[in-house]
Amino acid sequence: MTPRQSSPVWLRLWHRFAEAERNAFLDGARFFAPSLPAVFSWGLVTGVAMSKSALTVPEAIGMSLLVYAGSAQLAVLPLFAAGMPVWTVWLTAAVVNLRFLIFSAALQPHFNYLPMWRRTLLGFFNGDLHFVYFMQRYAEPGYQSGKEGYFWGMALINGATWQVSSIIGILLASLFPDSWGLALAGTLALIPVMIATINSRSTLMAVVVAAVVALLCFDLPYRLALVLAVVAAIAGGMASERWPRAPRCAAFAPATARVPHRVPHRAPLRVPHVAGSRPETRHEPSGNLDRHSWHDRDHGVVARAVPDGGRARHGA
Repeated sequence: MTPRQSSPVWLRLWHRFAEAERNAFLDGARFFAPSLPAVFSWGLVTGVAMSKSALTVPEAIGMSLLVYAGSAQLAVLPLFAAGMPVWTVWLTAAVVNLRFLIFSAALQPHFNYLPMWRRTLLGFFNGDLHFVYFMQRYAEPGYQSGKEGYFWGMALINGATWQVSSIIGILLASLFPDSWGLALAGTLALIPVMIATINSRSTLMAVVVAAVVALLCFDLPYRLALVLAVVAAIAGGMASERWPRAPRCAAFAPATARVPHRVPHRAPLRVPHVAGSRPETRHEPSGNLDRHSWHDRDHGVVARAVPDGGRARHGA
């Protein structure tokens, strides 16, 4: 048995991928790592909420593994408790998750070269945070070496953290009293992560518009405020990109944006050579060009330099 065959299965699977994809996978995982505390806290909140609802522990774990959508899971819990029909539960979850339809449409130009089953798998593991991070890194659509590996590096570490924290919340829900305010803690943990994604004027406009619309539509049923906020944020961000930027004062413009002072081009001077002459420089006040004169004391000859293309004048 060769050393390659004696290695663990996961290591053999790992080396089946190209080196560029492996390196990009590690880069994506490292980049997403600072967001893991926020993901863990939100998954813990969702797990506790599911365990304290009408669902049993196996049902809650199955829902976490199969649905994998925190907002939709929280939205349908009151419907389960009220005994609503299944079609109402499905419709509510679909409405809340409409934003992933927009996310998938944005990812399609990046992975349209992949077969359908791989694109479906990408869509299932897609999430809010790593979608934003991915789009910030890869603005240009189409194939690029390492692009798929970078996405999976973020998606898998996000999914694993979510499932672990959610199952912990389901199994240990009795240890977390309601007075701890875990829902508020999870929301507060996500705010710094959201702020870190604001890196342009259009993103800032999208965040502001989404916050205003979500507050105005908070009382709508089936969590429609979330869907309307997403649509309004996309419209606000696109409109912000088309607005002309206000001109800035030159004194406050960055150094790279300032136009350097342009020095007028001066034609080269053609100076005739006079044997035994001593150069004597004299500035003539008339005209824009400095002219030079050479005076020969022995011969009484003055040679005046003129711009190239002119003619040197000699006189006694």
